[in-house]
Amino acid sequence: MSSPAESYAAARRRQKDRAAALGRFRAGYEFELDEFQVQACRAVEAGRDVLVAAPTGSGKTVVGEFAVGLALQQDRKCFYTTPIKALSNQKYHDLVARHGLANVGLLTGDNTVNGDAPVVVMTTEVLRNMLYAGSTTLTGLGYVVMDEVHYLADRFRGAVWEEVIIHLPESVSLVSLSATVSNAEEFGEWLSTVRGDTDVVVEERRPVPLWQHVMVGSRLLDLFVSGGPGDGQRRVNPDLVRYSRDEQRLARVGDRRPGRGGHRPRRNGGAYTPGRVDVIDRLDREGLLPAIVFVFSRAGCDAAVRQCLDAGVRLTTPAEREEIRKIVERRCADIVDDDLHVLGYHEWAEGLERGLAAHHAGLLPTFKEVVEELFVLGLVRAVFATETLALGINMPARSVVLERLVKWNGETHAEVTPGEYTQLTGRAGRRGIDVEGHAVVLWQPGLDATAVAGLASTRTYPLRSSFRPSYTMAVNLVGQVGRAAARELLESSFAQFQADRAVVGLARTLRRHEEALEGYREAMACHLGDFEEYAELRGRVADREAALARQGTALRKAAAAEALERLRPGDVVRVPAGKFAGLAVVLDPGMSGGGRGDGPRPTVLTEARQVRRLSLVDFPVAVEPLTRMRIPRSFNPKAAPSRRDLAAALRAKAPDDSGRRPRRPRSAATDDAELLDLRRQLRAHPCHGCADRDEHSRWAERWLRLRREAEQVQRRVESRTNTVARQFDRVCAVLESLGYLRGDEVTPAGRRLTRLYTELDLLAAEALREGLWDALDPAELAACLSALSYESRQPDDAVPPRMPPGRVRDVLGQMVRLWGNLDTLEKEHRLDFLREPDLGFAHAAWRWGSGHRLESVLTDADLTAGDFVRAVRQLLDLLDQVADAAGDTPLRETARSAAVALRRGVVAYATLG
Repeated sequence: MSSPAESYAAARRRQKDRAAALGRFRAGYEFELDEFQVQACRAVEAGRDVLVAAPTGSGKTVVGEFAVGLALQQDRKCFYTTPIKALSNQKYHDLVARHGLANVGLLTGDNTVNGDAPVVVMTTEVLRNMLYAGSTTLTGLGYVVMDEVHYLADRFRGAVWEEVIIHLPESVSLVSLSATVSNAEEFGEWLSTVRGDTDVVVEERRPVPLWQHVMVGSRLLDLFVSGGPGDGQRRVNPDLVRYSRDEQRLARVGDRRPGRGGHRPRRNGGAYTPGRVDVIDRLDREGLLPAIVFVFSRAGCDAAVRQCLDAGVRLTTPAEREEIRKIVERRCADIVDDDLHVLGYHEWAEGLERGLAAHHAGLLPTFKEVVEELFVLGLVRAVFATETLALGINMPARSVVLERLVKWNGETHAEVTPGEYTQLTGRAGRRGIDVEGHAVVLWQPGLDATAVAGLASTRTYPLRSSFRPSYTMAVNLVGQVGRAAARELLESSFAQFQADRAVVGLARTLRRHEEALEGYREAMACHLGDFEEYAELRGRVADREAALARQGTALRKAAAAEALERLRPGDVVRVPAGKFAGLAVVLDPGMSGGGRGDGPRPTVLTEARQVRRLSLVDFPVAVEPLTRMRIPRSFNPKAAPSRRDLAAALRAKAPDDSGRRPRRPRSAATDDAELLDLRRQLRAHPCHGCADRDEHSRWAERWLRLRREAEQVQRRVESRTNTVARQFDRVCAVLESLGYLRGDEVTPAGRRLTRLYTELDLLAAEALREGLWDALDPAELAACLSALSYESRQPDDAVPPRMPPGRVRDVLGQMVRLWGNLDTLEKEHRLDFLREPDLGFAHAAWRWGSGHRLESVLTDADLTAGDFVRAVRQLLDLLDQVADAAGDTPLRETARSAAVALRRGVVAYATLG
């Protein structure tokens, strides 16, 4: 046992070694580390977990690279995880450049390179699968870096991040790198509860200042201007406010007043909206290239490059064009000429040589990587991109342009959120190269400069968990720790942590309500009897009266609609309400309701010669025709003389009905037995005769209102308590009913399910168990499995997909029927995990697996090369899982043969060149 002096000396030596390690690390960078980077690195060095939340481009990955260096220094392993394969590939290259090929590996599902290296870059799903499988690769693991950890909010894949965080051994140091989120402390607090001591390091300052602009026509205007003397607040540029006001005024004039020749002015904002070529030219003149222009449409990105090429835009020198040509030819040397033609290689290469490119998921992965490489080298100056570029790939620019502030979110067109705006514009400003970055929003009709300022001023967004227990997760957990421990483990998820924090606030509100209710009870106490009981009777009377009133309104509305349905052209009526109340003649009964499902909407001519389409709002009571009149065949509602003549005839024909009023139906409350009985009980109650009844009643009304609020809060508390665990119980109930679980035991079928990580895991397991795929050949198996891995970008009402011939059609039909049975079972257990199989890629998968040429397959499937390659690679992942789950059966060899047949041509081209 060492003496105190020896222990002290050893501690001092370790402290010096740590300082030396950080010093050596800092010396490897050309720039000085920021204080937040130093603070986070010291936490990692001290053996603590750390969460770093900082803006895009601020250099938070330096902390992850420090963890990599420590692992190598300590002869331990470090796993560096990313959300997407492209980012994994890029990080792999970065770490190889720093630490050498021998020390760095890559595991993404597509690629396995040096998987036993001390430092391995991988997608988060790969690490999750290792943890569940108890992989020996985890031996000696000392550090895990989770880059882009805020991705756990993703509703499709976010649960994977929480699974990894929960299951990682406490002996492993976790370095979490996040974009700036407004609840970083809350997330760090959760990490501390599940992982132990975690430091939270938040940096809100961008290393390169960002200027905000709006381009209006050919003018590049600052979004903000300085305030008055002594005013530190920024305000919206008044010129932009004026443009908004002018456009609104022109739009109103255009709606009302025809221009020359009887045509209304166009409302396309053309004078203000800059064209794509003009944008690039202006940025080039201002010295603001390279730039990323976010278009939010694949077709729009490709069209933008074509427009610039057609306009003769050239952003490169002859020497740069020669360098670009060499890089492109080297990276694409393995692609055969026929495929190059299909992929649009020559137009793509011409754009690159002129310094222009598109970047989106529809591009061949090799093409995307070439664009990224050339942009980082400064050889491509303008990239037109979809938002996928914002997901962590290191492609900073001097400027970022947003064409629009509306994008397709997978379900609908939605406005860009403050968090998305921050993520997109965060690319602007290259550290160590640019003094400042520039974000440019293009003027579009309807643009609100104040709303843009709000987006630009909101720098943070909250991180919300999307975690839920899947079927595969459930069987893996039960198999490892048993159901009770698994349930307890899931209650430690960030989702439950956030729900519990909300419950704390709700419980505090509930306590305040209960204290106030007690005070109200004392204030309404009556010496004659139980005033609480009396107040409840009053409340029941009021509720019944309100219900009867609603019922009466519904009956009157139904009667009014029924009366309108009986109207015919030529009927003269008196419109009882609204702006057009008075005499009118029916021109068109409008029985279709305008396709809106809100009852008849008759078109009428009023006494004032106005032709208007009315609705039930104008007819709160039923109306009957006063008389009828003939409408001339020559009547033209758009012609003023026609309207004038018919209105004159209406006034002459209409009878004097001034003494008539629409009859109101008798109130249902008059004869309602339940209401009469409640009123009798109320009058008979002892408190009804209290001299202070009105005073007590005022307190009672407050008590009733607050009690209703308290009951709502109580229901919210109950709905949020143990939500994840209750969902896990329902998942286990489904698995037990199907024979995958038996109490705490995982059955052989359940063990097969543990090897399936597809979104449709349970459907795949059921198809395996029933032998649906046993008799298929490799191409047919690929077609059938594609229904589980593929999800079309087309709407549900698109043209029915083409089916492969032979057995595949029948097997796909059986898979859909099997899904229908599982969907019914899920609904019985209040779950909704399994989407319907998508048959949209089956024919393409079958043809590619059968050896057909790329051009034929892409044309037939109407897919871009990038979509096709991504779909095949997702299918390859599933084929590997099915081969693993099939065990020692012929299906395993069929799945492996299918994978070999698919992994050719554009699918097999190297992505790490």
